[in-house]
Amino acid sequence: MARNQSTGDIGGGSPLRDRMTRIIATLGPASSSPESIAALFDAGADMFRLNFSHGSHEEHRERVRILRSLEEQSGRPIPVMADLQGPKIRIGRFQDGAVTLQPGDRFRLDLEDQPGDARRVQLPHREVFGSLRRGSELLLDDGRIRLTVRRHDERAADTAVTVGGRLSDAKGVNLPDVDLRLSALTPKDMRDLAFALDLGVDWVALSFVQRPDDVAAARKLIGARAGLTAKLEKPLAIDRLEEIVELADAVMVARGDLDVELPPEDVPGLQKRIGAECRRAGKPAVVATQMLESMIHAPAPTRAEATDVATAVGEGVDAVMLSGETAVGSYPVEAVAMMDQIIRRAERDPSHRMALDAIRARPDPTTADAISAAARQIAETVSAVAIVTYTATGATALRISRERPPVPILVLASDDALARRLALCWGVFAVPGEPSASVEEVIAAAGRAVIRTGLGRTGDRAVLIGGLPLGTPGATNFIHIATLRGGARRS
Repeated sequence: MARNQSTGDIGGGSPLRDRMTRIIATLGPASSSPESIAALFDAGADMFRLNFSHGSHEEHRERVRILRSLEEQSGRPIPVMADLQGPKIRIGRFQDGAVTLQPGDRFRLDLEDQPGDARRVQLPHREVFGSLRRGSELLLDDGRIRLTVRRHDERAADTAVTVGGRLSDAKGVNLPDVDLRLSALTPKDMRDLAFALDLGVDWVALSFVQRPDDVAAARKLIGARAGLTAKLEKPLAIDRLEEIVELADAVMVARGDLDVELPPEDVPGLQKRIGAECRRAGKPAVVATQMLESMIHAPAPTRAEATDVATAVGEGVDAVMLSGETAVGSYPVEAVAMMDQIIRRAERDPSHRMALDAIRARPDPTTADAISAAARQIAETVSAVAIVTYTATGATALRISRERPPVPILVLASDDALARRLALCWGVFAVPGEPSASVEEVIAAAGRAVIRTGLGRTGDRAVLIGGLPLGTPGATNFIHIATLRGGARRS
């Protein structure tokens, strides 16, 4: 991204989206050309997801190349998330391609590498059999088929069919009440992770998180090269939610798998609980799966889908994600544009600010949190156009974002990579900026940045927070109200 190295000013286009909640768009066959990716960005996509469950390394490499080129042209940070596949538990194949199971039938799952029939099929995952217990429930084909374990050993499980239907080759298996002895990182994930980090992705999404150890293992491999998002799609992960949130940099509510493994009526409450825990910890929360699902095939969403997106916005989540809608759908650009419109309308509703204030996390008893909370209140009192800060680690930006202030948060980040990573956070507009040598220079550079990004004009006020001594990470300890000088509002 273009910038003036001597003054800390930014160049290129404005990073401003006229909304606080972010949109993540998944790239795929329907959205991989330079023209289609640019159209998604122009429609409102803030961040792009590479789904490593599909596509080759070369396809993902080309998508990142296009995104970095688009970033250079636009002058805006464009973060990229690599979403790892994780372990996928699937049955084998049937002799005739499919069978029909009836309630009460006996059905065996085993390790035998032979085509299945109405009595048995291969389940080529030895570790599953070692984790089962009598009464465990197995959900096949996204819960359409349900089996209950009657007996098992290390090589097979005899089950009773409780919900029958047609079962075909290679369908997935979910085990909601089983603590599987599986690592969240498969050999494929390890290869994909190394490739993604070499590509310079900004975020890595870890699938199949069951326990804090899964997050810790991924963190050890990733280090500081990318942010780590823990995908919560297993009920067992909810039991240790606080520990997982503490170890991760962000959390994704993967509602598709949660909805398979939990009663549907439990998922909305869990979404709220996860979002609240993320705000308490100052970590971004992403809501994903089936947000505008009907737009895979239709040019407009259902009213229920629009309400679902607006509800997530009202809960104060940092980002909402489109999956198949933009990866394989017939209306990828329209889906992003519709998501953008729903978010804008929800954020402008008179009740939205009241809802955010009601769920705002209580500040920790630290100087940095006290300054961040004060910045929010001062910005509201003096009708500031923005809160501005310089950060070398992102910690200050996260603290301010947690406050959900009524004005944008302009962050002058220490480098491009940090600016991209912070672009996921609610209300944060991050751009690269060089640190200044004195408080006076900091104030002047902040004012120029506000005007240059179109957030304010001469005579407007902005709230600046920072740390003394200048450039000291984690030393947020001063606050200043600046009146902007020079320049004009960008049209």
